[in-house]
Amino acid sequence: MNPFILALQASNLTVEIHHHSAYQIVLSNDTPFNSTISGKLNENIHGFLIKPQVPHFCVAEKGTLNVLNIEPYSNIGLQLAERFEENQEFIVFDSPIETNTFFETPRNSLNINNVIDTLISKLPPTNYDERVTKIVEYIRDNYYKSDITPQTFADIVYLSPSRLASLFKQQTGSSLSKYLLWTRLRQAIYLTLTDRERSLTDIAYDTGFYDLPQLNKYMYEMFGMPPKALKYSSDLIQVY
Repeated sequence: MNPFILALQASNLTVEIHHHSAYQIVLSNDTPFNSTISGKLNENIHGFLIKPQVPHFCVAEKGTLNVLNIEPYSNIGLQLAERFEENQEFIVFDSPIETNTFFETPRNSLNINNVIDTLISKLPPTNYDERVTKIVEYIRDNYYKSDITPQTFADIVYLSPSRLASLFKQQTGSSLSKYLLWTRLRQAIYLTLTDRERSLTDIAYDTGFYDLPQLNKYMYEMFGMPPKALKYSSDLIQVY
């Protein structure tokens, strides 16, 4: 699982207009949908790729959508940046064939795992420094602790916070704080959709956020809806 990809599959999804903080890929599993991007209505499309901070909203009252958010300064985000022409803010896919061609996935296959695997396969191989690996393992096991600081990580691998930050960014393309945030968001989304009896406040605390407003803020940035909407207004069937 790539930590810089947050992906979910949703049915009957309606997303309010928002400026997301990541590259976003939205692909239909079955039925064409409508999306207004940067003020332009795109009707009966099968998907799109959009840059961060471009205003848009999406209506797919029938059918299933796959939504992928990719951290813009991660290695995979930088790879996507190269797909855009100068001054181009978004790319629309009018048919499944266009989707397959763009992402170089098997013809007539809309399996989102194929898209993710193809994106990851294009990344150059990296032999991670054992100190980076140790930090990744620590985050995986301790993401729920709200008192984690840069010094926490530095003490684990006996480096200064600035030296560790530089090493981590060099190898992943992104920052330690973003890695921790995306790990927490992935867990919060999973709990929101699989344990519907648990309160959102408890989920926020259990995944390392200071409180529910902070979780709301980051969730809205990613998906254009707060956790409450994800929990009650969408028929979410899977989280990747």
